[in-house]
Amino acid sequence: MRKPTIIDRSQDQHFMREALALAAAGAALGEVPVGALLVQDGEVIGRGFNCPISTHDPSAHAEMVAIRDAAKALANYRLPGSTLYVTLEPCSMCAGLIVHGRIARVVFGASEPKAGVVHSRGEFFTQGFLNHRVLVEGGVLADECSAALSAFFKARRQQT
Repeated sequence: MRKPTIIDRSQDQHFMREALALAAAGAALGEVPVGALLVQDGEVIGRGFNCPISTHDPSAHAEMVAIRDAAKALANYRLPGSTLYVTLEPCSMCAGLIVHGRIARVVFGASEPKAGVVHSRGEFFTQGFLNHRVLVEGGVLADECSAALSAFFKARRQQT
């Protein structure tokens, strides 16, 4: 039997700040600033930021990149006991991947009212047909995460 996930709010903020730094790295490349990292037993096992534009890959969301990075590093497609930190509420594609990867917990920053499926446009992780349950914590450093996105899109609008 796996030991229960222990939630440490200061650790959540620490890792969300790391995700924000990844988001900034993506923004510097012209990508929408979303960053993600996967943590297991207090260690970062995967990192990613949005890169669908630069990689010509519509699936290259920050969560997808971080989960792929972790799975490759651990040589395992299952990532039990891990926590995904992401600066923006996951979409349906990423939520499905989180379940398939057996990620234990998702911590997100800003809500995504158009496409977020954790709380904003439905509660995907509570669906009875799923064979894996995911713990969720939303709103961690939400103001900072939201501000990064707002600043990016404001700058983009000014360029056109």
